[in-house]
Amino acid sequence: MRKNLFVLICGFMILSLAGIALAGGGALPEADGKAVYTFITKTEPYQQWSLFPGKDKFYKGKHPHGALLTTYVNEIALAGINNKAGTLANGSIIIKENYMPNKKLGAVTVMYRVDGYDPDAGDWFWAKYKADGSIAKEGKVAGCIGCHTAAINNDWIFTGPVK
Repeated sequence: MRKNLFVLICGFMILSLAGIALAGGGALPEADGKAVYTFITKTEPYQQWSLFPGKDKFYKGKHPHGALLTTYVNEIALAGINNKAGTLANGSIIIKENYMPNKKLGAVTVMYRVDGYDPDAGDWFWAKYKADGSIAKEGKVAGCIGCHTAAINNDWIFTGPVK
């Protein structure tokens, strides 16, 4: 019995170190718009994640994201934010629902940290999905990077402090 428990614990530790998201049962996605969308809507539905600490649903937004925003974070990002890590860990995902003034969803935007993806832009993979789930933008999106450079001292994040 002890041997089985030891093997189980070791297996869990290996999977955790390998970046396996055990809660949803799947590995983190590659830096690809379709793979990320499948992950956040089917593998680990983001609307079941925590809200960004200190934010409620439908807080006031601004261009280019929308009049109202709801921001979700996965467990990896949440741990870094709560611990004031300063730099969120590989695998951190931040999702912003972008709403019109009438609370109609306009788009969903994503920041996903992928180690080695784009060191010049904090290794963030950027994506914007239309309300129907189709990809509007993905990858090393110049507009996202250019704007978020203003928040480089907060790990490229405007929503709230990570330090």
